[in-house]
Amino acid sequence: MAQWLRISQMLQCLPDDTINNLYPPSAFPIEVRHFLAEWIERQRWDDFALENVEQESQARALLDQTISMLQSIAQQNGNVVDRMKLMQISRNMTMFQQDSLQFTVMVREILTKERVLLGTDLRSAQIRRRRSSNTDVDHLVLKVIEVQDIRQKMHQLQEELNWERQNYERLQGPIQQNGLDHTKSEIQKLQNHIQKLEYNVKAMATKRFQLLKECVDCLDQCQTRLISRLKAWRWDQHKATIGQPFDENLNPLQTWCEQLLGVNGKLRQELMLIGEPIPELEERLGKLLQVLIESSLVVDRQPPQVIKTQSKFSTTVRYLLGEKVAPGKPVVLKAQIINELQARNLSSVPGDNVGELINNTAILEHNTSSKSTCATFRNMSIKKIKRADRKGSESVTEEKFALLFSTEINITGCDTPYRIQMISLPVVVIVHGSQDHNALATIIWDCAFSEPDRVPFMVSERVPWRMMYSTLNSKFTSEVLTHHNLDQYNQHFLAQKIFDKPDFADDFSNILVTWAQFNKEVLPGRPFTFWQWFEGVMELTKKHLREYWSEGLIFGFIGKQHLHLILKDRPNGTFLLRFSDSEIGGITIAYVSATDNGGQKIQNIQPFTKRDLEIRSLGDRIRDIDHITYLYPEFPKHEVFKKFYTEPQASPVGGYIPVSLQTKVGTEASSDTPPPLTPLPESPHSAVGFPSVSEDMDLDIDKLLESLHQ
Repeated sequence: MAQWLRISQMLQCLPDDTINNLYPPSAFPIEVRHFLAEWIERQRWDDFALENVEQESQARALLDQTISMLQSIAQQNGNVVDRMKLMQISRNMTMFQQDSLQFTVMVREILTKERVLLGTDLRSAQIRRRRSSNTDVDHLVLKVIEVQDIRQKMHQLQEELNWERQNYERLQGPIQQNGLDHTKSEIQKLQNHIQKLEYNVKAMATKRFQLLKECVDCLDQCQTRLISRLKAWRWDQHKATIGQPFDENLNPLQTWCEQLLGVNGKLRQELMLIGEPIPELEERLGKLLQVLIESSLVVDRQPPQVIKTQSKFSTTVRYLLGEKVAPGKPVVLKAQIINELQARNLSSVPGDNVGELINNTAILEHNTSSKSTCATFRNMSIKKIKRADRKGSESVTEEKFALLFSTEINITGCDTPYRIQMISLPVVVIVHGSQDHNALATIIWDCAFSEPDRVPFMVSERVPWRMMYSTLNSKFTSEVLTHHNLDQYNQHFLAQKIFDKPDFADDFSNILVTWAQFNKEVLPGRPFTFWQWFEGVMELTKKHLREYWSEGLIFGFIGKQHLHLILKDRPNGTFLLRFSDSEIGGITIAYVSATDNGGQKIQNIQPFTKRDLEIRSLGDRIRDIDHITYLYPEFPKHEVFKKFYTEPQASPVGGYIPVSLQTKVGTEASSDTPPPLTPLPESPHSAVGFPSVSEDMDLDIDKLLESLHQ
């Protein structure tokens, strides 16, 4: 499904003809790829070939499975248009039953084309950038070659001029002695030739100087673009924290750096060969060289952005001009931790030591196979940290630090060593795991809403809700590894929750949400913030509910009013899955049930948490509960969730009685569960308005607890 997730995003930008060529409507429509995405990517299509007739039976089995699954999905689809379309597609695909291998080879080729497209898409931006940079650099290199060519021609002309001057001096003697007319004529011709040579040498010198100036201008422009690309790479790396796409390949930028360093060296050489100083160009080349050398240090692998003291972590720094480092003395990089104020004054070496780092040095080493030069800090640790004075209600988890990496480096062809340094992305330092959620909130806000080229580490205190929602959606889908985005209903409920406006029905897009609303102020009537609640849902989905969410079986974020609105006219037993809004990391089942007087009411089962789903999966719990029969709007639960049911285990050996867990709800739970031998504390997850849930077991409660501890 990972491949389909990426390819489906690309398809929005492709013309219809390209899509139809990729997914032939008459043979393998795009709907097949969409609805069977996960299953298709699990099969071994690459093994099939038309000439391997022995694979026919295996190919036939895959074709039959494809048709069967399409029919099953069609029957479960509540949209009549989709249902009829899928049934028609399944009927059309029976045409391959006479040649199943043709079908499997077709799917193989489609997946191969997708991979090519993905590779092309991933590389297209790189290629465009490379073409732009390569065109510029190629143009620059041609200019440098022209300068070198003029220098060589000037040298030849100068040698000829020196020779002719020598001849002129030699012929001067006979004229003075004999006064021969033919000698005078030769001397006149020689004099004219010398004047022409002198004019050509002077003209070439002027052109040479002009070309040198143009080369320096062009080098300046190329290097400015390179520095912008390096900044863009760091910016993309920063945004990757919230799930934005990031191409981490530094090789093209390294090649660009090396090319510009080579051009700079050749131009400095050409200036020296002129034989007279040209201060303006010399200073510009020296400054460009310094900027290039200092800008080529990159934090290739960032440290964790939330770091707990006394805990080990690693980070890698790469030098893009590593192959140009002068041999001899090893280059040792030193890391130190700096605060926000120090990060704003990197021109001076930080004086006050705000933290103590363990294992904070690493040697810059060259890898010949990858052609990269890196220093890897493998077992770094923050032993202690010095906090700044906090303002008002600011907490320690809002204070941002960074790692500063520095060294002194000698580059081949350069006379003086250079002091280079680079800082990491901002990090938050914590001392206890309980601070992790709030620290991560600081990082998320910083990554999502900071501006390029900001003053470290300034970020706006309020942003439009549309930006907030985009960040939440990006972070959710990237963490859960799903293509199923939060929908408009989820978005609206999240806005109602963070703004505490449950009755607001208009568009929230341009309403400003503050940092305090995100993760300082607790939600009304709750002991947690919006981010703590959202992250709990994200973690639960990531670890226990990914497939359910990806297949659209979980409604997700929905308010009570909306819940009653869509369920009020549904038959008894209709249910949907929603994330609990009363506790962190819970999912509950809301269902329609009958009242004593024959009416209907909406019931919410006590939320299942991570611990609950570790004991018994959501699919098995849904199977256990007889009160629920149809997933909203009208999907039979045993058809929709069958794939998630656990098969009964075989009877254990040794004569033991088999044990099973089962979920019971409400009065069913209280009547069937045997009384405990000792009073048990009330569940910390119980909530008013939620029917209770119990685990029913054919043993006494002591053995149940014992088995859980084991």
